[in-house]
Amino acid sequence: MSDATLHDAHPDPDDFAVQISDQIESFIVAVTEVAKGDEPDSAVPFLLLELSQLLLAGGRLGAHEDFVPDERYEPDVGPEPDVDELRERFAQLLEPVDIYSEVFDPYVPRSQPVACRISDDLAGIITDLRHGMAHYREGRISEALWWWQFSYLSNWGTTASAALRALQSLVAHVRLDSPLDELDGLDTDSNAGGDEELAEEAGRVMAAEIAGPLGLHSGPR
Repeated sequence: MSDATLHDAHPDPDDFAVQISDQIESFIVAVTEVAKGDEPDSAVPFLLLELSQLLLAGGRLGAHEDFVPDERYEPDVGPEPDVDELRERFAQLLEPVDIYSEVFDPYVPRSQPVACRISDDLAGIITDLRHGMAHYREGRISEALWWWQFSYLSNWGTTASAALRALQSLVAHVRLDSPLDELDGLDTDSNAGGDEELAEEAGRVMAAEIAGPLGLHSGPR
């Protein structure tokens, strides 16, 4: 897509900001509700949907021309809200499938997969989004848009994409009635040594064992 195509329409910046902030706030509220565990059977489908919608907002930020904040130095937004409880709730909720393997940069030749956790991903994404939302609520619109755009390109966009890919893969394993490799033995504190080490660490878990608790159902055989 050419730059001309990306920038041929110039929506009012306030309208764009409102739309992006609404999408981000909706994600924060929805994911926080999922973390409470009141509807564990719907956790994976909800997260799949919410991450997909968030990445639409991220795509719009990434395609937009660079935002420039009004101030040279970022204003202090105060202490960051603690996300440890949210992380722990998701770790418990997703315990059978929390860990997955990911390649950080697909353009780095011969990159080795590393272990990641969906619970860590969600906590990190929420932290980035809340930081921008603090600016937005204080009326610093350009600062909020700059932060959301910058952090999308540098952090939460990649993290959200990886978590979405893991959830999509999980849904595919269950719906296609395909056995799932369990990576519980592969901790995020360890260094993954490539496919052979992943294979040694991986156990076999039938999709049927996780489908019910995570709100998924196998398709026709």
